[in-house]
Amino acid sequence: MEHSVICTSAADTCPPFDSTEFWRVFHQDTVTVNGVRLHFVEGGRGAPVLLLPGWPQSWYAWRYVMPLLVEAGRRVIAVDPRGMGDSDRPDAGYDLRTVAADIHGFVEALGLMSEGPIDVVGHDVGAWIGYAYAADWPQDVRRLAVFDSALPGITPFSAAGIPTEEANVKTWHFGFNRLSDLPEILLQGREREFLAWLFRAKALRGWTITPTDLEEYVRVNTLPGATRSALSYYRHIFGAEGLEHNRQRAETRLDIRVLAFGAQMGVGSMLLDTMRIVAHDVRGGVFNDCGHYMPEEAPRVVASLILEFVAAA
Repeated sequence: MEHSVICTSAADTCPPFDSTEFWRVFHQDTVTVNGVRLHFVEGGRGAPVLLLPGWPQSWYAWRYVMPLLVEAGRRVIAVDPRGMGDSDRPDAGYDLRTVAADIHGFVEALGLMSEGPIDVVGHDVGAWIGYAYAADWPQDVRRLAVFDSALPGITPFSAAGIPTEEANVKTWHFGFNRLSDLPEILLQGREREFLAWLFRAKALRGWTITPTDLEEYVRVNTLPGATRSALSYYRHIFGAEGLEHNRQRAETRLDIRVLAFGAQMGVGSMLLDTMRIVAHDVRGGVFNDCGHYMPEEAPRVVASLILEFVAAA
């Protein structure tokens, strides 16, 4: 099926993150939902846009996109779902039903729906969560935008066998992250080396994740329970129950508008094709010359697309 192809370039990146300037506009706080303390960063005024990050990142993945949305007159909230960033890391509750309920409670606690449903944006695991939230709590979500992810249980994955080198780089962690105990054994004390390799392997514009940015990701991934809780998402979603839950969600197609873009060096058009299975009104395509970390590698294009999408009649 047809899809849009957007050619990205270095001009679509932003200067290295200026924390002093950023915190003049934004503030951080926590709210407790379902017994879990959720950390978030917020700024701006206007209709709210909720941003959901992926693994192994945090709200910080949206640091370049957030000011661009605020400049356009939106209230922007980037939340760390349970187990991510500076939010709590409980022992359980990483199935998407529970996490979607967390997000519903978070939105209610902040009063984000005072003027009706809100716009939700997710990247990577944040796309899993965003889709589950829109499916499980349809009254909450006005429009959904998702970036570079597959949806386990819905996306048709390749048959078993030895993958190509390119496919292996993109998908090796699906199996690794599901293993019991071994990832924690191998990653503990080696988080910096692992994250540096991961960003280098999956980003096309690796300079957009600076040494300072890497340190922030190392910080949140070395907090107590960080590896266990992050991997719990994969252990649940790729388990029999998680896969079945997503299949059940897909039986009722979303009635809201959906935007879905993958990266040429990421999932490509797979995300758009997947969202067309689960929603009636979907548009999107592929970012050419871009790696997996789209909000960091092409934030100007990501922000522009979000704003155009949520403003459309």
